[in-house]
Amino acid sequence: MTTSGESLVLDCTLRDGGYYNSWDFPVPLIEDYLLAMKAAQVDVVELGFRFLKNQGFKGPCAYTTDDFLLSMTIPHGLTVGVMLNGSDLCTDLGCEPALERLFPAPAVASPVDLVRIACHFHELPKALPAAGWLAKRGYRIGFNLMQIADRTREEVAELTRMANDWPIEVLYFADSMGSMTGNDIATITGWLREGWDGPIGIHTHDNMGLALSNTLRAQAEGVSWLDATVTGMGRGPGNARTEELTIEAEVLRVRRANLVPLMTLIRKHFAPMKAKFGWGTNPFYYLAGKYGIHPTYVQETMGDARYSEEDILAVIDHLRAEGGKKFSFDTLEGARNFYVGSPRGSWKPAEAMAGRDVLILATGPGVAAHRPALEAYIRRARPLVIALNTQSAIDTQLIHLRIACHPVRLLADAEAHAALPQPLITPASMLHESILSELGDKELLDFGIGIEPGLFEFHETHCITPTSLVLAYSLAVATSGKAARILMAGFDGYSPGDTRNNDVEAMLSAFSSTGVDCSLESITPTIYKGLAARSLYGM
Repeated sequence: MTTSGESLVLDCTLRDGGYYNSWDFPVPLIEDYLLAMKAAQVDVVELGFRFLKNQGFKGPCAYTTDDFLLSMTIPHGLTVGVMLNGSDLCTDLGCEPALERLFPAPAVASPVDLVRIACHFHELPKALPAAGWLAKRGYRIGFNLMQIADRTREEVAELTRMANDWPIEVLYFADSMGSMTGNDIATITGWLREGWDGPIGIHTHDNMGLALSNTLRAQAEGVSWLDATVTGMGRGPGNARTEELTIEAEVLRVRRANLVPLMTLIRKHFAPMKAKFGWGTNPFYYLAGKYGIHPTYVQETMGDARYSEEDILAVIDHLRAEGGKKFSFDTLEGARNFYVGSPRGSWKPAEAMAGRDVLILATGPGVAAHRPALEAYIRRARPLVIALNTQSAIDTQLIHLRIACHPVRLLADAEAHAALPQPLITPASMLHESILSELGDKELLDFGIGIEPGLFEFHETHCITPTSLVLAYSLAVATSGKAARILMAGFDGYSPGDTRNNDVEAMLSAFSSTGVDCSLESITPTIYKGLAARSLYGM
């Protein structure tokens, strides 16, 4: 495969990338992929998992059976690998019965040469005997150690001591959170080398844009097995990119690569998939990497229409404080509660709004476009004017109150709010002290909020809304305040196709379904069908 000490490139696209398409890669793609890997001088292709459980539909690369592999034309000299999850070897079924089910044939009768076992530290004692069982049947074995950045030098020494007792060819470590720096890579490599004489491998994640540089740093430190995926395809921020690593490997190994089939593969198959599924790093993944937060939290929130940009940042901030190294849907749901305690407040909006028209100013261009008419109307009709967040497109003296509720937006706008003269309606008693301190001596009108999907409730000093959108909060405040009419300006709507329009429509529908005895009208242009419209100029 390679000469002694030479770097080895392992591509695991069909294994790691399968999280996006349930490992259901079309056969023509796999055939093009195999030819491209051979031409690019990739040494090992990990063509998928061998999952023990069969729940829900998954494509062939989730099981990567011998029968499926034998249906492929695998180029000569390309080593074929599969991966096991260590957790599948730690069930009540037992390690050996699980292996017998997953590997019914010895290596000599199977297209599979290499088996990598990915496991957490606590799974090692039960998973390591798999190396002996597989080696007796002729398979080569690698172990991938996840979240090693959380381990101490002493724990790594214990790990290598255990690994030395088994026929393992390569010991991998993964930058599971994408949070390692080059110096961290060097430190972990050094710790592993203190107790392990065999080859070391690395699998990097690209949260902070360091996947390739960390891989090359590892190679410089003596790591010889280097992972990558085509276009970085992998969960969340993805991995080191094969097309870049093979270019670097040409120099490292003095082996000429033919990159034409790989570039064609990307254009034909992987670029369209990337456009569809959207893997790759972004500022949210960068923050997750920086603070050691599992990237699946970002992937889940980005794919959920309930989460705005402010919501995702709030989740990251919460997990930064509470810990998010292990992904859990329960933890994610807990992180969505951006407020402290149950809904509560002390300010009664009815004392200011009962029986009055309330005009809510949003940030759409309709406010500035119709400013003269709006200002004339306010002076003439004297509604109570509430501006969302820091909206200042009209004469500030005509604005009576401001309103904001999302903690991240409040923190971002704290300096502006502190300088604005109007009192601020906000769930003050439910905010973290760090936000309140940023607002300084600002006059706060404390009106509580709770978030329940699809639900509006209006109480004397707090409300329940279906979303943390300040628009929903402002409607609830005005309704709790027993306003005669709620008039809206600047609710133009987002650009066509923007999914946030759907979120607003759903919120307006939920508000309408409450049956409140209060008219709701937009007096400047709006695209929202759930919002009645009148003309400012006819009022």
